[in-house]
Amino acid sequence: MFVEDIRLGKDVGAAELVEMMGRMGGFMGPHLARALELLEEAVRDRECLKAVSFTGNLVATGLRGVLNELLRRRFFDLVITTCGALDHDIARTRSGYRQGSFDADDVELSEKGVHRLGNVYIEVESYGPTIEREVRRLLDSYKDGESIPPHKLCWDLGKQLDSEDSFLHICWRNKIPVFVPGLIDGAVGYQLWLQGRSRNIRIDFVKDMDLMNELMWGAKKKAGLILGGGISKHHLLWWAQFGGEGLDIAIYISTADEYDGSLSGARPREAITWHKVSPKSRHVFVKTDATIALPLLALALIQRLET
Repeated sequence: MFVEDIRLGKDVGAAELVEMMGRMGGFMGPHLARALELLEEAVRDRECLKAVSFTGNLVATGLRGVLNELLRRRFFDLVITTCGALDHDIARTRSGYRQGSFDADDVELSEKGVHRLGNVYIEVESYGPTIEREVRRLLDSYKDGESIPPHKLCWDLGKQLDSEDSFLHICWRNKIPVFVPGLIDGAVGYQLWLQGRSRNIRIDFVKDMDLMNELMWGAKKKAGLILGGGISKHHLLWWAQFGGEGLDIAIYISTADEYDGSLSGARPREAITWHKVSPKSRHVFVKTDATIALPLLALALIQRLET
């Protein structure tokens, strides 16, 4: 197969562009085209359990809208993410973040009461105090001594936020479980501990594990779209090994490197040695920023499914 030039025109859509990228030869373009092929296969297969994992920083950006659209269309059966994703979903639903710069004067920002997340600016008042109020309101809806599974807590938060801009709200409405294995590592988790301990409100992770176990053992096939790394990536891969040989379709989108031995940078082929990705799987690693790749991938997928 020869390398083919991409030929652009005003009528070229995202799906056609990604297909041409599959024939361009180098470098990550063909990987993105392979990701589209595999994701479409998974979404079309009703017997396949489809999971998406992502890190909280992505929810601080407009990429949340892309995730929302994928979840609104029920392309995924479950979500695995971080406490930061809950934090940012609450804060952005109730307030607003501003575009900023990586090269800002951080001392000056701190003096002005602004948090910086890469090139996103977050007013202090928009974050901690806003999340504190929402968690207090949530806890007020529970009885003293009540035990709450984290996925139910996420649904309850989504119902409370009552906004189509919130990925938690969309997951609540579509009854898509949201698993947050590192729930205590963020503002929501801290407020649950701080405000809930006096009323003996407990977070029942065992119920989440029961549900995940049921989903994994009940799946004939499994597919995962993994955005970034960290605990959300590992949690999906860990559970994928049960009830089979691991993920049958694995799509990784990340900028992380494998040569420091990190889980975040590990390729799908490494997960095969841990029985977290099946030896018979189809998989791809797209080494690029998810804020660049996912909008193009998602739009191409929607166009392919609607033709």
